[in-house]
Amino acid sequence: MTVVGNTKTGAALDELAFLTAGDLAVGYRAGRFTPRDVAASHFQRIRALNSAVHAYIDVYEETAIAAAEASTRRFASAKPLGPLDGVPVAIKDLIEIEGRICTAGSAIRRDYVATRTATIVNKLVAQGAVILGKVHTVEFALGGWGTNTHLGAPRNPWKAEVPHTAGGSSSGSAAAVAARLATIAVGSDTGGSVRGPAGFNGLVGLKTTSGRISLYGVAPLSPSLDTIGPLARSVSDAALLFHAMMGPDPLDPTTARIPEADPFAELEAGVSGMTFAVINASEREQVHPDILAAYDEALKVYQTLGAKLVTVDLPKSPADFAVNAEILMGEAYTLYGAYAEDPASPMDPGVRARVLMGRAISAKAYIEAKWRAGADARAMLVALEGADALLTPTSRTPPIPLAEVDETTTPAILTRFVNQIGFCGLAVPNGFTATGLPTSLQIVCRPFEEALALRIGRAHEKATTWHTAVPPMARAEI
Repeated sequence: MTVVGNTKTGAALDELAFLTAGDLAVGYRAGRFTPRDVAASHFQRIRALNSAVHAYIDVYEETAIAAAEASTRRFASAKPLGPLDGVPVAIKDLIEIEGRICTAGSAIRRDYVATRTATIVNKLVAQGAVILGKVHTVEFALGGWGTNTHLGAPRNPWKAEVPHTAGGSSSGSAAAVAARLATIAVGSDTGGSVRGPAGFNGLVGLKTTSGRISLYGVAPLSPSLDTIGPLARSVSDAALLFHAMMGPDPLDPTTARIPEADPFAELEAGVSGMTFAVINASEREQVHPDILAAYDEALKVYQTLGAKLVTVDLPKSPADFAVNAEILMGEAYTLYGAYAEDPASPMDPGVRARVLMGRAISAKAYIEAKWRAGADARAMLVALEGADALLTPTSRTPPIPLAEVDETTTPAILTRFVNQIGFCGLAVPNGFTATGLPTSLQIVCRPFEEALALRIGRAHEKATTWHTAVPPMARAEI
């Protein structure tokens, strides 16, 4: 790492981008560096590395530096707005900011200027977060590999030599945080689009329960299943961003009467005495051997920490949810079918094919799928009775070269069912493959039990060091 500048206290400017949000808050209060220093560090790295990583589609340097300077003044007066004050955040380009382009990953919307600002962005700005810019997404968030034909696919920072998948659809969010081009990022998850990219990039990613976080100002894919969630380099940072974004919003009726949650109340309480359900032999057969080995090691960690493991037969294989996605595809076709039907529209071929899957879904089939989802949720609650959470790998497969992606397949086999039954889930890093690609553990909890999922993830994080690893592209000379 090249030291390209020093703060007034002697810290290397480039090193500031490697700190977590928790680290930044401590440093700001101690006066070791300022939000202005940290923002400068990130933009220096974005200028140097974004052409290789391809995380950002739009960078807001002028407004972000102004926000960082305002934050610096607040800390100088000992009046920060809270733990997010001065923390650099990247926003998925599915989320609107008034006066800014919001493509939703589509060349069709290349010139669309938002006329409103999403509630979650307003909440982050009100708490002093520094919005660095917008990051790439799969077109209309409909894809698990992270590809984007027209606007370009972000690269997985763990593979510098051959471009690998960053996961989708929150591909830019994950690549930016992993490459140290943002401290934390906002993503969306309709079938695994936070957890999958988090898993592919060695990050923490939280899939929240529908209604927990406002969707006002977020371009929809499947309104019944869409959720917003954080991507971070630590469980604590994920909890921080989750807490900042959650809460009722009069502009989004689905958030009404949702119970509040304090993710920090028992974050450090551990897992001693808990019981975790684990997948059976049939499900294990489908998992890449390196991922399976990392999964088994994570289970041993939890046993060491005092948790009990029980093997369960799920009422339905996760693969069945991934194949029979009538709700997702039916709603996606309703929203974007006109584009997909128009051969002149510049829609990604893989996305077009997936949207067109919804054309054959009748109203009867859609309604039956909604009823079935409710029955599946009830059956899962019965299957997990007596267990605090279900532990699975986040993905069956590790990241693959972008050139080898088959758009008729999805890596979201083990994540999509969580959305369809309305549960929440957390992805945490738990190892590496033999070729140095991240592996990930998924912690699935009942609706509105995000705080429990974070607590379980934090216990694993405290007992291991996987989350501290830095990808090669983040260590590049700048």
